[in-house]
Amino acid sequence: MLAVKLKLFCFINFVSLLLGSSPVWTASVAVGNGEVSTSIDLRMPNVQPQIADSYFCRALKMNAETYITGFQPKADMEIAHHILIYGCSIPGSEEEEAWDCGEMHNQQLEQAPVCQEGANIIYAWAMDAPALHLPAGVGFKVGGDSGVGWLVLQVHYKSVDAFLPPKNGYDNSGVTLITTEKTQPRRAGIYLLGTLGQIPPHSTTYMETACSFNEPIVMHPFAFRTHAHTHGKVVSGYRVRKGEWKEIGRKNPQLPQMFYNITHPGMTVESGDMLAARCTMVNNDNETVSIGATSKDEMCNFYIMYYVDGEALAKTSTCFTGGPPDWNWSLLSDLHPENAPLNASVVPGTKDLLKATQKFFNEVEKTIERQRQMMRSQFEGILGAFRGFRGSRPFAAGAGAAAENDFPRGENDLFNVDGMQSDDDGNDSEAPFFRSLFGSDDAEDGRRY
Repeated sequence: MLAVKLKLFCFINFVSLLLGSSPVWTASVAVGNGEVSTSIDLRMPNVQPQIADSYFCRALKMNAETYITGFQPKADMEIAHHILIYGCSIPGSEEEEAWDCGEMHNQQLEQAPVCQEGANIIYAWAMDAPALHLPAGVGFKVGGDSGVGWLVLQVHYKSVDAFLPPKNGYDNSGVTLITTEKTQPRRAGIYLLGTLGQIPPHSTTYMETACSFNEPIVMHPFAFRTHAHTHGKVVSGYRVRKGEWKEIGRKNPQLPQMFYNITHPGMTVESGDMLAARCTMVNNDNETVSIGATSKDEMCNFYIMYYVDGEALAKTSTCFTGGPPDWNWSLLSDLHPENAPLNASVVPGTKDLLKATQKFFNEVEKTIERQRQMMRSQFEGILGAFRGFRGSRPFAAGAGAAAENDFPRGENDLFNVDGMQSDDDGNDSEAPFFRSLFGSDDAEDGRRY
């Protein structure tokens, strides 16, 4: 019976290619221990995008609780710039076989977002990356009570030459999902770090992002993926724990953009840690390049594929910053950027450090100074208002201390209203926070790019 199913599956797909139709097909295979693996072929329904950098989407309803344990891409990088699979609670469209989910406004398809609600990335592919198989016992839970009622395939078409006259071709790019209905003890998830920002002409620029991880779970990273366009040379990601940086992964994004094994197998990410990433960009063009959706723009992404023991995934699955010139690691003191690895911008397999150009440093210094001036102004305004508040209060003789203590403070608030810091013995000293914020000889020490 199994052989008959497999022959029928292959025959149907062969006929679909000949006739120009590509519905979603499935085939089941017994893999032992009573577990049955089912392949779901999720592909575009022979679309003809007419505008370069089009984004097309297609949805698949997931009813029964299912675990995805592998991904087999069915695409060509000459046609598909990249492919994403989203998990959605409600897709952008439930009625259309395919829809336009980008910014190019192809008139032959309805336009709608990828997801109406509950968007989470499950898989990403680019640059002819090969198949991905998750570790034993790990799976992306979809359907049932997972909160992921739909899967949405998104394909970015960099070039549409193959679909215009005289070729007039059709496309059915997509992914074959390897699934099982057997409960997997470890649930998989994706955490994405990225930036916005700009890359000045004739510069080497560091696009950096970082966030605190404050989830009540233990995350077990097991794979990473980098994504950038033509200007990306190195993308690196890190876990920072108590000021100590540990590499999750580092890769040249011009290589196949698959999920690779992490640098330190067995590492964890726990509440109180920080996650950080850097994209080293080299722009030899005469124009500024910005982060954007088209292939002429840039992207800076670092994906972490992880698992948890049990059901709970990270509630926050993304970490994005404004990027250069408005944001860089040095603006987040808890990150201890002075400890950032020197090889964060070294292309793997080489000893070549791509140093940021002076143009980048100048922009960073301008940003830091703007931040200082803004925060100084805000602090002085608050300080002036509070001093006026103190001066207007009728302190009774002998009751001044008690009245001042009536002002609400946090349990661990050691700062008094004069910008001084009191130690545990009540002695005042210049607050190091304000000294570093508003500039001092020490403020520049240890800043590493």
